[in-house]
Amino acid sequence: MPADRLLSTLLRSLQTYTDQQDTPRLLATAASLLTTLSNPHNLSLLTSHLLTAPAFWERPDGLRTSLRLLGVFHSSITTLITHHNAVREHPAPLLHPGQPPIGGGLSIDAWARAIVSGADDRSARWTHLLVLGGLLIGMGSQEEQGIDVEWAAGLRKRLESALVKATNLALVEVRESGDADGLGGQTVALVLNHSFGCLSDFERTGLDYDLLLPVLLGTTFFSSEGFQSAYFLGGIDLDVVEVAGKKFNWPAHSSSFKQVESIVSRPLVASMGPLSRLMAHAVENIRDPWLIQTMVDDLAGFSRALTTQWRQNKLSEIDVSEEALFLEEEALRTTLPVLWKLLKAALFATTIVLRGVLGRILSDRILAADGVAPVLATQTLHTLRHLYFISNRLGPASFSQHTFVYLTAIDILTHYPIQSDAFLKSIAPPQLGNIPGHPLDRTLDLYFLNTAEHFTLVLSPATNEDLLVASAVPYLAAGGNHNMLPIFEAAHSVILAVLSAPQSAEITAKHLPFYIDALFKVFPDDLSPRQFRLAFRTLLRVTAPPSALSATQPDLPATLLELVHHRALHAPTAALAPDSVQLALAGSDAPPPPLSEQAVLVLTLLDALPYLPVPLLEEWLPLCADLVNLIDDDAMREVVKGRFWEVLISGEMDPERSSAAVAWWGTRGGREAVLFGRESEHVMSGALPVETAARESKL
Repeated sequence: MPADRLLSTLLRSLQTYTDQQDTPRLLATAASLLTTLSNPHNLSLLTSHLLTAPAFWERPDGLRTSLRLLGVFHSSITTLITHHNAVREHPAPLLHPGQPPIGGGLSIDAWARAIVSGADDRSARWTHLLVLGGLLIGMGSQEEQGIDVEWAAGLRKRLESALVKATNLALVEVRESGDADGLGGQTVALVLNHSFGCLSDFERTGLDYDLLLPVLLGTTFFSSEGFQSAYFLGGIDLDVVEVAGKKFNWPAHSSSFKQVESIVSRPLVASMGPLSRLMAHAVENIRDPWLIQTMVDDLAGFSRALTTQWRQNKLSEIDVSEEALFLEEEALRTTLPVLWKLLKAALFATTIVLRGVLGRILSDRILAADGVAPVLATQTLHTLRHLYFISNRLGPASFSQHTFVYLTAIDILTHYPIQSDAFLKSIAPPQLGNIPGHPLDRTLDLYFLNTAEHFTLVLSPATNEDLLVASAVPYLAAGGNHNMLPIFEAAHSVILAVLSAPQSAEITAKHLPFYIDALFKVFPDDLSPRQFRLAFRTLLRVTAPPSALSATQPDLPATLLELVHHRALHAPTAALAPDSVQLALAGSDAPPPPLSEQAVLVLTLLDALPYLPVPLLEEWLPLCADLVNLIDDDAMREVVKGRFWEVLISGEMDPERSSAAVAWWGTRGGREAVLFGRESEHVMSGALPVETAARESKL
């Protein structure tokens, strides 16, 4: 069919919407005509109709309609660039009889000018972005593939400039029409998300980020094309059913799972990584800093809704470690992985945006003001707390951006003791002294404990004792559940942080006996070797001179050493089960060797040596050497010997202690005791063996 007749037929089909229409066929026909029409007016006419056609826009399929139109212009210019490159290499390409020339015989500049002319006043301004964005993305994708487009560099610069201007006009239009969270705003977000990488740094500065940021935020987190204000979690509970064996299942054929699958496949959610980076860039370049505070409040509201919806779900009542026991195979293998994929996308997007916020606080004097910075830091930490049931599943340290946001917000807030006190009280466990039964509540307790240990230096002694110690005590002596090891260790870290605070001397004297007793009770079953060694080293530091406690209880360090020494003499020699750190390093080039309880206790004593007064150090160096030789396993003994040598030479000791240690090693039999204690009798350094002495006496 001739192109003109095909154009007329297509235009008539675009005038009405019918349930039976073949939309992909209409779009394919349009794409074909855009690359074959030779009359610029017809190209403009077709473009204009595509942007206003009732067949597409009367009942649009959300952003999928916009994405399809974007693809039409993308594929058209891709075809033209390929054709013009072929012509440049072969000036006279052969055409089949009746085949229309690609681009209608127009230059690519004339063709693009005709296409863009179709984006006129008869269509909404946000639809113009589909034309300009499609053309620019097409050129950018060709360049990324290594295809020569330098000959069209002028066109690309004009498209970049036009897209920025059209975006700003579209943002004004959607704000005035109240369509910021509707299809208009969603289309702006879609096009800019895909085309932002094609814009030069100079053109990016021309975007109105004050108008863009609210559109991006609303579209991503609160619109029907984004995370829907987290309400998608609410319908899951109705579809979680109990099956045989007292297990629960979330069927793949349920309506809630179909909805989750639909959300995951949405254009914006599927490309959430670039979109979140675009939002962070907007935060960094926004002119009105107060918009950032509004945005942070919105993110806090979204995360709070996410946690609330999750709590109302039966799935939240199952601990991660018990999912294999209480969930059906279909839920474990099919439905839950899709849900967690969606929740991780929400976590990553929120974290990346907050990274931009924290970076802006550090560089903006308005946001860094005393009345603003602690508020933003507090809201950031609240947001991370509400998302902790997701990040804790991943392991918070596995996401570097999350670690940066978390620690930076804490660092900012610690400069404001009053606000720090109020924040910790607002997130403290509602019932101090009890371990909650709900897994989500225990997760929130873990967040509180992990966060609280960073604030002990700026809190009052009363808050440290009444809030932090009281929150940690229930977990200190609790045992019997190895799956709760992270929260047990967090509780120990909080107690150690409180005891180490300079203002906590009275608290230390009051709670130290209880803590020492709890520490020895839970190791090694409910406390990892790494945490036990850290705890004991901290105790030595807070009890040895020049601490305030050492003045009233000078014998406490020696007593602690005796406790460990006595236990090491009778400790089991079998290798302990690997902890999380050992498991994480198992595949590294130098995985840590397995250690027994006895070896860990000896290492604990060696860790304490740099904190001992010199007289006590001289007493315990030979005792530690004797313990090293009690270890029967050669590999474990070599590890302990290596740590002994490291303590002596690594600079952990001050000059006075180092001198005493060197003297013991060199002239008092230390070297022989550590290196050869199991192979031969101890020989004093500088003395002659009996045989040698007898032989020399005859001479």
